[in-house]
Amino acid sequence: QVTLVESGGGLVQTGGSLRLSCAASGRTWNIYHMAWFRQAPGKERDFVATINWFTPTTRYSDSVKGRFAISRDNTNKKLYLQMNSLRPEDTAVYYCAAATNSEGTPQYDYWGQGTQVTVSS
Repeated sequence: QVTLVESGGGLVQTGGSLRLSCAASGRTWNIYHMAWFRQAPGKERDFVATINWFTPTTRYSDSVKGRFAISRDNTNKKLYLQMNSLRPEDTAVYYCAAATNSEGTPQYDYWGQGTQVTVSS
């Protein structure tokens, strides 16, 4: 079992920055990938960024590439999402997720409770 707890969300104006954190606990030695997703009201959950826990190679959605940066602290089992140049369309609940499969498409079986990010116009 893996437990994920997000923090760092809040209200920010357009063009501002926020740094989200996700603390992982439990059977963390099985984690091979972690990721950030987001979901706005009335929309489906969207992929934001992912990181291989060990390499640590990264991948971003086109909508956030160049503005967001995903990183991890392997010692303390923490995941981060640095968000810069925020836009109103970035407003959503942000979730961190963990995958335990080491090959193929990551299967995100563990999810945090989410943290609200609101970007005002």
